[in-house]
Amino acid sequence: QVQLVESGGGLVQPGGSLRLSCAASGIIFGRYKLTWYRQAAGTERELVARINILGSTNYADSVKGRFTISRDNAKNTVYLQMNSLKPEDTAVYYCNARDQYTNRDDYWGQGTQVTVSS
Repeated sequence: QVQLVESGGGLVQPGGSLRLSCAASGIIFGRYKLTWYRQAAGTERELVARINILGSTNYADSVKGRFTISRDNAKNTVYLQMNSLKPEDTAVYYCNARDQYTNRDDYWGQGTQVTVSS
């Protein structure tokens, strides 16, 4: 059974930092590209950051220079370090894993709420 479990969300003041984690089980982690998405109330889900099996990354323009995605294959975990948070970063954050070799076998976590507010 495949599970992706996010953690690390919460309430933070503008300018603060959070680190999200997504722990995977039931998959061969090193085969999967990993993506963080977010969805704010009333909006569509959007890509935040992605890391492929070789460690190459890409980011949404809105988070470049503030967010950093990383992976630890030994721990089957992907991270999203979020710095200089803004109110517009408020959303539910989801992690996604997709097999990079087959481009199928697509899995989602349950989401973690991030709220940036004073």
